[in-house]
Amino acid sequence: MELTITLENPEDRVGLFGAADANLRLLREAFDVHITARDGRVQLTGKKDSVRKAATLLDRMQKHLKRSRHVNISDMGRFIQEISSGMGRSDNDNEVEVYGRSIVARTEGQQSYIEAIQKNDMVFCVGPAGTGKTYLAVANAVAMLKRNVIRRLILARPAVEAGEKLGFLPGDMQAKVNPYLRPLFDALGDMMDYTQVKKFMYNDLIEVVPLAFMRGRTLNGAVVILDEAQNTTVSQMMMFLTRLGHDSKMIITGDDSQSDLEDESKSGLRDALRRLGGIKGIKFIRLTERDIVRHRLVQNIVKAYGNIKST
Repeated sequence: MELTITLENPEDRVGLFGAADANLRLLREAFDVHITARDGRVQLTGKKDSVRKAATLLDRMQKHLKRSRHVNISDMGRFIQEISSGMGRSDNDNEVEVYGRSIVARTEGQQSYIEAIQKNDMVFCVGPAGTGKTYLAVANAVAMLKRNVIRRLILARPAVEAGEKLGFLPGDMQAKVNPYLRPLFDALGDMMDYTQVKKFMYNDLIEVVPLAFMRGRTLNGAVVILDEAQNTTVSQMMMFLTRLGHDSKMIITGDDSQSDLEDESKSGLRDALRRLGGIKGIKFIRLTERDIVRHRLVQNIVKAYGNIKST
């Protein structure tokens, strides 16, 4: 089968095809089609199903280019995975717009996670490292903050050391807890520039705190995210969950297959998954190795190590 597609913006060839036509090479290898690109047209030749999938991918690439300056390797990997798995999702479904950047679910599990956040006031998301549990939670919360749907974003994390004792840490309280909260700052920094994050924190629109600082508070008009929830105790989890106020959402993320607590059986996350299963209005999402979206090797590494702890 042979199909010719006319490009919508042929002048932006590099943004669409990538440096040295890297995106075209990925397209050709993914669907085993022959590609000829010249004069604002792309000709696809190959088996009917392969050409159809390649044409769908090219359409997705052009739509993405309208919103972004270029189509990168990560975008290509996501598009190829979605089309190959037959997810059949349009490029705008479950898309989160964060300060000029589009963040889109890359797997069916992530799609379900985003839908759960949008439709429920309390969501538990559990799964292995690299599945986007925290990243997507922060992205949705920042988007809601941008649209003034909420007044504040609060990110919390238990200050538990991961298998090694750090000993005495110098500095004031903020300096001592900052290493434990660094992953949350990293997620924020990927969506907003440093000046913006600093301004929002100064104005108390964004707060990044250790879990212990949540005691005694009632949080209204906020999205409250608890990261690494497997490292909470049962009493800490109950304390956190009862902070939920009016017009607020809570998102609890973690990996229930691991814990850095001395007694893993006392994990507040595991207890909550058992205890809260029958309560209407609380949604549970479980991501698996298939939802890992870090480097392509991470999925294989997680499988190889089984339940040995990662971050």
